[in-house]
Amino acid sequence: MNPATAPSASKPWLKLVILAVLIGGLVAFFALGGQRYVNLDTLKTHRDQLLQFTNQHYVAMLAIAFAAYAASTALSLPIGLILSLTCGFLFGRWVGTLVIVGGATLGACLVFLAARYLFADAARSKMGPLAAKINQGFTQDAFNYLLFLRLVPLFPFWLVNLAPAFTSVSLRTYALATFLGIIPGSFVFANLGQSLAAISSTKDLISLEIIGAFALLGVFALIPVALKKWRGGASSANSG
Repeated sequence: MNPATAPSASKPWLKLVILAVLIGGLVAFFALGGQRYVNLDTLKTHRDQLLQFTNQHYVAMLAIAFAAYAASTALSLPIGLILSLTCGFLFGRWVGTLVIVGGATLGACLVFLAARYLFADAARSKMGPLAAKINQGFTQDAFNYLLFLRLVPLFPFWLVNLAPAFTSVSLRTYALATFLGIIPGSFVFANLGQSLAAISSTKDLISLEIIGAFALLGVFALIPVALKKWRGGASSANSG
């Protein structure tokens, strides 16, 4: 028996438990009206109370914020932006950034591992040779591609968390690229969180300048890939 597939074959109940936790958490959030409580208006309304509680129970609030961010990321809840602002105004730009980056990285790794364990084998078998070709092309420069996807907000965060699970990219590469790639965006939103009173809508948070800055960072992340392909093409031409 292949060691990589042994856990899936011997413990089908574990897959059901993991799937139930993921789906159950997502359903419970909306069923209990989570979107009514975790939003910008509620955050601004209770701003003073939250700040007072944080000053009185700083370490506990750090742990709660970290766990909440990790859990929301693992469950793919659409509240990452609000949580980022919250961390910024509760803990400041520097500590807030650390909480966001740490919680988001942990949550992304959890959902990555869950998706790989639950669905990767079945997805690869259905896609056949196409999956192998995509996997080979992606994993050759996985770190740079992942760093680009993290830096440039072209795709939803939850999608970038899940998609690499269907390739053979290592958890170490995935975690490192995620950690480094989300630092700029985390700092931007943690910094904005300090000015919470001046923000009237989440639309105020995204500007062309910010998007342009992230895009430029993403281009830098792909430069090593472009150079590698260019050198490979040049070597082939010279040898020919």
